[in-house]
Amino acid sequence: MLRGELAGLRARQDSDVPVLQAALYDDVATRMRADSRPWRPVPLGSAASPYAVSEPADDVALFSVVHLASGDLAGEALLWGIDMHNRAAHVGLSLLPSFRGHGLGTDAVRVLCYYGFAVRGLHRLQAETLTGNAAMIAAATRVGFVPEGTLRGSAWVDGDFADETILGLLLAEWAGSRSSHEGSRAADE
Repeated sequence: MLRGELAGLRARQDSDVPVLQAALYDDVATRMRADSRPWRPVPLGSAASPYAVSEPADDVALFSVVHLASGDLAGEALLWGIDMHNRAAHVGLSLLPSFRGHGLGTDAVRVLCYYGFAVRGLHRLQAETLTGNAAMIAAATRVGFVPEGTLRGSAWVDGDFADETILGLLLAEWAGSRSSHEGSRAADE
């Protein structure tokens, strides 16, 4: 497990799937804002579930987020679109409603950065989120991500087009700020 101050990132387990499916996927309004793909009904246990346990892949790293103090499943985190030629990837995070607003998201992003930069040897991490997703934008900027631009009208969400904010973090920026962030001391166990 990779550990931060509040959040742990571990491999997805079969017992995580029903919780993530019910709390994150089946909440259609939230899911439409969290994923660029259209929502469609997916039965629990289907291989099409975004939370299905699968074999590791070179272009994606899927994690379950655990609240370290309680040991409870708190959400999902991932690096996706991992491109080892350009040494870049995208970060994604979705927390269960009861774990939002307590600093767990910032810590989970910090641990994802540790994984991407220190473990995978990446040079750049990028986050894309709807401009109205203040929580993700705040979490990413607290970790050191820099707003790089806005993609106007780029996301189809709930019957309308919405803008997305692009944030980026380079290895040199992360390494330079790492000592000032206690939570970035994530270590493998």
